[in-house]
Amino acid sequence: MNFLSVEEITKSFGERVIFENLSFGIDQGQKVAIVAKNGSGKTTLLRCLLNMEPVDDGRIVFRKDIRIAFMEQVDDLDPGHTILDEVFSHDLPELMAVKKYNAALRSGEESRIKETFQAVSELNSWDLEAKVNQILSVLKLDDSLRKISTLSGGQKKRVALAKVLIAEPDFLILDEPTNHLDLDMIEWLEEYLSKSRSTILMVTHDRYFLEVVCDTILELENNTIYKYKGNFSYYLEKKAEREDQQVATIEKARNQFRKELEWMRRQPKARGTKQKARIDAFHETKKVAKQRIEEDELDIPVKMERLGTKILELHHIKKTFGELKILDDFSYVFKRNERLGIVGDNGTGKSTFLKILLGQENVDGGKVVVGDTVVFGYYDQNLPQYEEDKKVIDVIRDIAEFIPLEKGRQMSAAQFLERFLFPRDMHYNFVKKLSGGELRRLHLMTILMSNPNFLILDEPTNDLDIFVMGVLEEYLRNFGGCLIVVSHDRYFMDKMVDHLFVFEGQGKIADILGNYSAYRKVQQETKREERKQERVAEPVVKAVEPVKDKRKLTYKEQQEFNALEGELEQLEEEKLKLTEILSDPAADSDALIDAGQRLSEIVSSIEEKTDRWLELSEFA
Repeated sequence: MNFLSVEEITKSFGERVIFENLSFGIDQGQKVAIVAKNGSGKTTLLRCLLNMEPVDDGRIVFRKDIRIAFMEQVDDLDPGHTILDEVFSHDLPELMAVKKYNAALRSGEESRIKETFQAVSELNSWDLEAKVNQILSVLKLDDSLRKISTLSGGQKKRVALAKVLIAEPDFLILDEPTNHLDLDMIEWLEEYLSKSRSTILMVTHDRYFLEVVCDTILELENNTIYKYKGNFSYYLEKKAEREDQQVATIEKARNQFRKELEWMRRQPKARGTKQKARIDAFHETKKVAKQRIEEDELDIPVKMERLGTKILELHHIKKTFGELKILDDFSYVFKRNERLGIVGDNGTGKSTFLKILLGQENVDGGKVVVGDTVVFGYYDQNLPQYEEDKKVIDVIRDIAEFIPLEKGRQMSAAQFLERFLFPRDMHYNFVKKLSGGELRRLHLMTILMSNPNFLILDEPTNDLDIFVMGVLEEYLRNFGGCLIVVSHDRYFMDKMVDHLFVFEGQGKIADILGNYSAYRKVQQETKREERKQERVAEPVVKAVEPVKDKRKLTYKEQQEFNALEGELEQLEEEKLKLTEILSDPAADSDALIDAGQRLSEIVSSIEEKTDRWLELSEFA
């Protein structure tokens, strides 16, 4: 069933064409991602689809009577609302009923509670309340009565995400949904969207997210769109095939063009007698032959100061803020070619640690020793405030007209911009016209121009497109200095680092060998073992192999499978009884509150046990 039909749409801003004659469709249940270079018009396309931006030509048709929810890259929340008010600010009857019921519970007025629970029961919205609590908990928005005006930018982004997820729309449109989420949240969102029945259209630069969630990729390139029916790996494979075929076509056209050009130049006086069809064909061949395949290369051999034997040493350093411990007697000696990743929950001290390394924050105890030859390059999340009337090339020229390279060579500011994927026609654009990703790329250039030999990158992939990230990865792999990366981009971390500092809170830092995926796998196995120990009284002597690798259930799994059926039946019976209590006009307020809380627990338990039952049933 078709949910969205886009027919020959064109959009331009002045003389700049964003896209031209785009046509595609999205069917019910599809999970589609749009990928493109920064500034290609991904966000503009989403806004055009929702009639938030007019198109110059063409037609956009959504199926009638479907619910659509859109999460923008920049949140549009009411600062006067609480978190709970904002996530419930939909006109859906189920949400309105639960919102009124929650307000009644907070007021403690028995008459209001009795008045509102009837509406919730009639709409069968008790499962929705459990879902709201689950989503707010996962996104760490437990203090649901906080005002939006008091939240950080990252918290507001999570509220906007919660708002669209809770709406349970038929068609969900997301613009960079993983920004400002920590790694646990991203993995939860992956699983949630993979299981969701909503049709999804998203723009994201998270390559693991594209791999796991999406079944269709739309690539916006050269003002047109290419459709790939598969996940990110399939897209990369087929894109490479398409580009190889395009190169072969251009090469063939160039060979043909040389032959036809010679024919066209012969006997110019008789040009009027030549076959018109052949002349027309010559001009078409010329058009193809003149095409160029742009390759994303970030080959910048900037001159780097040589690192000495002493680089950076931390000796028993300590740092606290009040009762919060950031570092507690921590020591480490950085070596040449260090490739370190830093992960940890927000508030555990990652940014403070970086500032200590850079000398921007003092320690409470211990000593930080920086080698004489170390030149830091620090890329942080906060973009510098460029003058709006400044041109792109002037930002670079203000630092240096010429950039020193290896072996005594130099590179002009214009050449440097081109190497950093800013074509000549963008050099004299005003900075204010750049997209968020283009601004970040420009900022990264200014960092590299200082010729650092110790790079510290704090969330370097935010707002960068997947093409620039691939190019940046290639540059960093060839970087001869030390590298520290703080990032929520798992794909990027896996490629860049060979060990991790895991900030566990209260001054504890674990040094883990391997990349992020290896660490996460061990972490998940540890959590599974802990849950297993909680469920089983006797100690587990032998670890059970993962179910997916076996063809038959073990004896213990068969017992668990049989028990789950009975447990699910009991839980459904208890759920029914609780629903009856909530629907009983004679029930007092305490009984209603207890029943509502227990129902939330029951719904979560049913979901968990059903997932496990389905997992085991494949081998039963």
